[in-house]
Amino acid sequence: MRDLDYLKLLAKQFPTAKKAGAEIINLRAICGLPKGTEYFFSDLHGESEAFVYLMRSSSGIVRAKIEETFGNLLTEEEQLALANLIYYPREILSDPKNRDRVTPEWERITINRLIAICRQVVRKYTRSKVRKKIPADFAYAIDELLHLDNNDEDKRIYHSEILNAIIDVDMGEDFIIALSELIQNLTIDSLHIIGDIFDRGPHPDVIMEALMGFHDVDIQWGNHDADWMGAASGNPACIANVLRIATSYNSFDVLEDGYGINLRPLSMFAEEVYKDDPCEFFHPHIYDRNVSDSVHPDLAARMCKAITVIMLKEEGKLIHRHPEFGLLERSLLEKIDYKAGTVEIEGKTYTLRDSHFPTIDPQDPLRLTEGEEKLMEILVYSFTHSQLLKKHISFLFTNGSMYKVVNGNLLYHGCIPLNEDGSFLSLDTENGKVSGRKLMDYFNERAVDAWFLNGEDDPEGKLWATDFFWYMWCGPKSPLFGKDKITTFEHCFVEDEETHVETFNPYYQFSKEEEFVDRLLVEFGIDPAVGHVMNGHVPVKTKKGESPIKANGKLFVIDGGISKAYHSKTGIAGYTLIYNSRHLALAEHKDFKKGEENTPKIEIVEQMKKRVLVGVTDTGKELKRQIKDLEELLMAYRNGDILEKTKK
Repeated sequence: MRDLDYLKLLAKQFPTAKKAGAEIINLRAICGLPKGTEYFFSDLHGESEAFVYLMRSSSGIVRAKIEETFGNLLTEEEQLALANLIYYPREILSDPKNRDRVTPEWERITINRLIAICRQVVRKYTRSKVRKKIPADFAYAIDELLHLDNNDEDKRIYHSEILNAIIDVDMGEDFIIALSELIQNLTIDSLHIIGDIFDRGPHPDVIMEALMGFHDVDIQWGNHDADWMGAASGNPACIANVLRIATSYNSFDVLEDGYGINLRPLSMFAEEVYKDDPCEFFHPHIYDRNVSDSVHPDLAARMCKAITVIMLKEEGKLIHRHPEFGLLERSLLEKIDYKAGTVEIEGKTYTLRDSHFPTIDPQDPLRLTEGEEKLMEILVYSFTHSQLLKKHISFLFTNGSMYKVVNGNLLYHGCIPLNEDGSFLSLDTENGKVSGRKLMDYFNERAVDAWFLNGEDDPEGKLWATDFFWYMWCGPKSPLFGKDKITTFEHCFVEDEETHVETFNPYYQFSKEEEFVDRLLVEFGIDPAVGHVMNGHVPVKTKKGESPIKANGKLFVIDGGISKAYHSKTGIAGYTLIYNSRHLALAEHKDFKKGEENTPKIEIVEQMKKRVLVGVTDTGKELKRQIKDLEELLMAYRNGDILEKTKK
């Protein structure tokens, strides 16, 4: 039996045998329900419109529920219109073009259709759980309509009167919105984001707001997230890199409009220092959205070159602060022969395609000019004092980590670093060598230290910790990066493409093999007979025949390129992995175009041997522990070890 003192504490919540017994009945019933549907996304990269659509449509599941409910009763066009209404109820109902068709009769028909879909969606949930998700203003009416007995004539009349009342008091549109949002809410039980929310796309801030409004979400950090975490912590190298990427994709929206970062000083500095420089190799990538961005490509290119040079200086200083990183050869500004216009990389000499460096002193190439120092002071202040950015990064810490084990599945963004022979690669730390799961834990602990450590009490410790964010972003032993080096310098300044190559960690070859994935699952305490690995980071080039399914179905790489920047490489617009009580399915996304048919193609990739119930999930295991405690409390009541507290 549990400690009697503990049971006495539990008795305060369940003061009678009847209450304890009732809770046991409730929890056992929940354990017998089908598990909720889990959704896995990766590498969102700021594509907020596409992501919000995927959330609202449940990556095509809502569309499937409509077809399942109505079959041939509705035409394809009617089903699509109903689906779009569920996804965007407020927008569609407020559109002046739709005013003529929003009649009382249309509202009545639409509400009945939405109720029918709701009934399909709620079947796996308890009435109590559904009630908690129903908007409070319509809780009574929706609850009654969801549980109508169509065989009862009196109930049908009652149902009709509820509908009449909703229409008569002119609440039809509000009721339709409430039902649509309830359907959205119920189709995704939990959400897993496997890294890289930030960079490239226009609005990761909008994605973060959507995630913060979701009822059950966890995040496994990506290397781009770590870069932003470092920037928000005030690390100059991370700040400069965040700005380099933003300017190279002409993605200023998130910085200025989203987080209130003042970019005027950077644009003024770039215009002054690089006004006669064509900055040919720094012009922004052009794809779809950013063609019409308000920042002229020439100015964006000058800003990009200016901040890139500053970034390389800051990285060089950081590398010298940390010889333990083993990256002294990557401080490439120090490897340039400024008179000859060449650079030495890994023992070879290459001609620079751009050798105009007005802010670099060849005798001290890592020193910032007075103008660069003032600029960085302003930018560091902007990043560290953005309240919205601070809120979003705090959410990454409270709801995120390097990896997660959930319901027998292992989730992480990049890789588990390996040696050439497939053994776990080790990192030398202040506490000795760490590898495998311990390496992931070490990175997690250092990130938490960096965010929460008080810089005033321990400035050196804070500096070391925030510098580690940069290593998380691009260090050769970082599980988030997974390559031997990052070749930003070479891409910008060296024509020879052999210098642009970034060699992937051996993990990416071994992860195709079932035997290795089994070993990996065991490392994280997961039964390889039932477990899977879900990760992202490396876009799957579907158009070249690559598959997201590896290791005989035990590992899924679900970075298929939600970001528009990757569409030309992958041939698709990303994946959602969907895990419900019956199967694992992959939803292959289309290139999102608002107002068009965007429903993903869903393919079942693994059928469960038997339906997965709540009782065998992580939640179920916790519920069973609670049941055991309650059973012991019940026994204590019946044995007289604890007295019931009945009302007098």
